[in-house]
Amino acid sequence: MYDIAVIGAGINGCAIAYYLKQSGKKVALFDREAIGAGGSGAAGAFISPKFSKSGELKELMELAYPFALDFYSHHFPTCIKNAPLLHTAKDEEEARKLRDFKENTALGIAPAPLHVTQILTQDAQNSENVYILNGGVIDAKGVCHAMAEGIDFFKTEIDALAWRDGYYELGGIQAKEVVLAYGAYTPLVNEPYINLRGIWGHRIDIKTSARTEVTMHHHVSISKCTDGIMAIGATHDVHYHPQKNEEPYDIEAGRKELLKRANLTIELKDVEVLNDFTGLRCGSNDYMPLVGKIVESKNSSKELVYYPNLTMINGVGGYGFVLAPYIAKKLCEEIIQGKETDESIAPLRFYKRYLKRLPSKR
Repeated sequence: MYDIAVIGAGINGCAIAYYLKQSGKKVALFDREAIGAGGSGAAGAFISPKFSKSGELKELMELAYPFALDFYSHHFPTCIKNAPLLHTAKDEEEARKLRDFKENTALGIAPAPLHVTQILTQDAQNSENVYILNGGVIDAKGVCHAMAEGIDFFKTEIDALAWRDGYYELGGIQAKEVVLAYGAYTPLVNEPYINLRGIWGHRIDIKTSARTEVTMHHHVSISKCTDGIMAIGATHDVHYHPQKNEEPYDIEAGRKELLKRANLTIELKDVEVLNDFTGLRCGSNDYMPLVGKIVESKNSSKELVYYPNLTMINGVGGYGFVLAPYIAKKLCEEIIQGKETDESIAPLRFYKRYLKRLPSKR
C-alpha cells in the first residue's frame, strides 16, 4: 500500500512526487511512456518569466521564476545551465508588452550588452528587447529522473480510478491518495468544468558554427550554445494532438519551420540536426495552472463535495519548468498540512464559473 500515487511523470508529476517523498511519504509514480517523456521531454525547459504588464499569470510567474532558479540550483545543480535571457519582440504588440513589463517587474533587468545584440539579425537588433541577467536552461529529462530517484516507478497506462473503502486501486497498485499530473490526454476524471487543451511542442538540438552565450526568445526559443550545440524549440506555433489527428506529425516539416524561425533571430551556419523531441503539453482556458482538490460536480451545488483524497497539478502550458517547483510545493502543503491552495490556481475557480452557466433551477 502506497501513501500516494502520482499519475504522470512529466515535470509536474516528478516535482510533486519529489516533494511528497521529501515529506516522508511512500510514493508510486506512473506514466504511460517513461519518466520525463511527452511534453516535458520535448521542452526547451527555459526558465523565463511572463512578459506582460500585469495579470494573475504574470504575478504568479514573478514568484515562481526566482523560486525555480533557486530550487534547481540548490537541489539539482548539475541539471541547470545558468545564462542571461534576451527576449526580443516579434511585432509591435509584443514590443508594447515588453515596455510595460520593464516598467512593472521586480526581476533584475539591464540593457543588453553590445556583444550580445550585435550577433542578431538586423530586424531583431531593431526590435524592443528585455535582457534578464539571471536565467537558465534545464536538462528536461535529466531533472525529471533526478527528482524521481528513489521513487517506485511503474510504466503503465492508468485508464480508470477505483475508490475502494479508503484507498484507490490502480494498475494493480493500492494507494491512499492520488495526484493527477497526466497532461492533456484522455482524463481519468471527466468533469465538465475542467477543460484542458493540448499544445504540441517540438524541439531540436543542433550542431552549428554560430555562437551565442545567452538564451534567446524571439519567434522561437534558442538556448545558449555549449560545445557547439544549441537547442531550438517552440510551444505555441506548432499544434498537433496525437489522440485526435489521424496523420502522424511531420517531423521534417517541423524541423524546417523551427530553423526558419530561428534564422529570424540569429544566422545559423553549418547546421546539423542531432535530435528531435516532440510531445503534448497542457494548458488551461485561462492560462493559469490547476492545482489542488477536485470538486465532484454531480454531487455538489452550494455545498462543495470533493473527490476523496484526489488532487491534481496540471495546465502549465509552456511554463512547466518555471511553475512546477513552486506549485508542487503549494500542492504538497495542501496534501500534507491541509493548507488549501489559492483559488486563482485551484480547480474550484472553474467549477464556480461552471455553476454560473447552469440553468437557474440548479
